[in-house]
Amino acid sequence: MERTIITFYRFTHLPDCEQWKVRLDQLGQSEGILGTIILGQEGINATLSGTEDGISAFMKRLRCDDRFADMPARTSLTSRETFYRLRITVRDEIVTLGVPGIDPTERVGEYVEPEDWNELLADPDILLVDTRNDYEVELGTFKGALNPRTETFCQWPQFVKDSLAKSTKRKVAMFCTGGIRCEKASSHLLAKGFDEVYHLKGGILNYLEKTDPEESQWEGECFVFHHQVSVGHGLEDGQALLCFGCRWPLKEEDLASPDYEQGVSCPRCNSGLTDEKRESLRERNRQVELARRRKEPHIGKEMPSIPGDRD
Repeated sequence: MERTIITFYRFTHLPDCEQWKVRLDQLGQSEGILGTIILGQEGINATLSGTEDGISAFMKRLRCDDRFADMPARTSLTSRETFYRLRITVRDEIVTLGVPGIDPTERVGEYVEPEDWNELLADPDILLVDTRNDYEVELGTFKGALNPRTETFCQWPQFVKDSLAKSTKRKVAMFCTGGIRCEKASSHLLAKGFDEVYHLKGGILNYLEKTDPEESQWEGECFVFHHQVSVGHGLEDGQALLCFGCRWPLKEEDLASPDYEQGVSCPRCNSGLTDEKRESLRERNRQVELARRRKEPHIGKEMPSIPGDRD
């Protein structure tokens, strides 16, 4: 059965985030919504899945609040499993940078529409930076982009200090999965004295949705933070799978390795798994397969989260 996936975020003053957690949990349960919602006093960040009608009803209620009335959202369809449950958390930041005083509602870089992105990249003076984490960059990125080699977004300030501090006078263009990380990253660069900061509006997902593959500067697939794992142009399902041993996205060469065992391990983690962990993963994989054959959802022990912050 195809499910609708919707992603959205909004930086806004949300002092009543705890009340929103209760409200959205009740609404999500009544509409059969699965996924992840992060709430904080600075706003909301979410990726959800459900039926088309369920998602429509959920968003209609959410947008009754003036703070979310005009909030952009991106939808796509998939026949893959996406989430196993609805998880709503309240955090200090809806995307965790860890630097006090960075407020995207006050100042961010200049948005660049997907239609104008290629022209910007053609500028020889542009310093192009991928703001995502290492496991995301592994699957795909824009040609010529600088990889910050971070494991979490909290490492971004150190990357800026070590690698960008001498580039404050250069034009910096950045991108991320859906746009939210660049809101914080661009605000941070401007606070650090950078003169010209640009970021891809709506992120990679917006670019892949609106750009013809023949004209695209994107190479590979785009990692997404649920069990769909990755998408390509047109937001079609990608080919990548997720290793349940270490939560790393796997490419074709990983799947062909003798160290790959479905649902258990990959070349990155195989040698480091304990016998106990390996058998636990094998048992979980057996239960998942049984549930799939019975056409039932697998509701078992929640797997460890994907490393780093969701974008």
